Amino acid sequence: MDLQITATDPDHAAALLDLPFDVPLAEWPEKHLVALPRGISRHVVRFASAGDEVFAVKEVGEWAAVREYGLLRDLDRLAVPAVDPVAVVTGRTTSDGQPLEPVLITRQLKGSLPYRSMFETTMRPSTINRLLDALAVLLVRLHLSGFAWGDCSLSNTLFRRDAGAYAAYLVDAETGQLQPQLTRGQREYDLEVARVNIAGELMDLEAGGSLHPSVDPVRFGEAIGTRYGELWHELTRTSVYPRTKRHYIDRRIRRLNDLGFDVAEMQIQSSPGGETVTFVPKVVDAGHHQRQLLRLTGLDAEENQARSLLNDLETWMATQEDYAPGDPLGARPEVLAHRWVRDVFRPAVRAVPRELRDGLDTAQIYHELLEHRLRLSERAHRDVGMAAAAEDYARLRAEQLRNAPPPGAVAGDDDGSGGTDQDGPGEAAGE
Repeated sequence: MDLQITATDPDHAAALLDLPFDVPLAEWPEKHLVALPRGISRHVVRFASAGDEVFAVKEVGEWAAVREYGLLRDLDRLAVPAVDPVAVVTGRTTSDGQPLEPVLITRQLKGSLPYRSMFETTMRPSTINRLLDALAVLLVRLHLSGFAWGDCSLSNTLFRRDAGAYAAYLVDAETGQLQPQLTRGQREYDLEVARVNIAGELMDLEAGGSLHPSVDPVRFGEAIGTRYGELWHELTRTSVYPRTKRHYIDRRIRRLNDLGFDVAEMQIQSSPGGETVTFVPKVVDAGHHQRQLLRLTGLDAEENQARSLLNDLETWMATQEDYAPGDPLGARPEVLAHRWVRDVFRPAVRAVPRELRDGLDTAQIYHELLEHRLRLSERAHRDVGMAAAAEDYARLRAEQLRNAPPPGAVAGDDDGSGGTDQDGPGEAAGE
């Protein structure tokens, strides 16, 4: 049988031809290998350099290799944090014609380390807690996508820093299954496997003297289930709010953001009588909101601004009579989005006089208006509306500019103007 390389990118396929596929992976020459930390694996795994990239190469049966390659591609399309599949190589034989197992090739995730190697550095318990939190987030994302892992462990997960936080990535999908939706039993089985595997690997590290003495392997193994349960409940529970208190939806979205999740879209349904709305969020990958806002409205904004604007757009659309998701007779999202820009976004921004904007772009102005509206609504225990929020926002902006220190003044100097003890718009935006 001739050597066959099934690859996602022709350039990668050409570069991979330089690797010695006619030699068992365990015997590959050092000149092709890269010394990087690896977790425990039931298969032979090596890091190899080809072209200008580093790849993880795993020797595995053909059926398993092709299946895992397909699953990793599916996870990539679903924007789930996982290693990138590059190729499957079949038809391998030695120089004398003896058959060799196929290999699955994935791209090495730059700046990443296996979770197990992180725990070998005798980390403090607080750092371990943050790492396990990131692992719980990964499990939740997988389950929300319908993926049952079946073998979650410290060795099968990669760790990478993400702007001061921690991010976890799936590295081995061999035992996984992708379904439209997981049952509670499937999710609980995945959690049980994770608990046993994590506790077992921590015990192994403890026996080797590599674990911080204050870390209890069993307790930390159980902690993954607790954190997962909190996240799952907040992400999937259905909320029913009075229709006049839409700021409750804003408040819940902020809780989700605080947990590290972005809301891609919202399912919002009105009750038959119109008195209440039912709200269910869906989470997304980073950068989604910028792309989505630009596609729907033509507005170009920073990610956090875009997230804020999209949340308001989704909530507003649910109040429109012709909003009917899935109904071909309903208005298309793009049509509603442009109506929102014309009837909601632009009038709100224009309600703030240009001289009061102080160089802020329109997306930031509208974001601050939303924050100010939420504060006023919380105080009034009802939705005050954008018109009232814009009027009060403009008043406070004017006061801030009047009371601002003169150019060149040292911060903290008393200019004799007294100032104001009211919350300003900037505070509402986190400035």
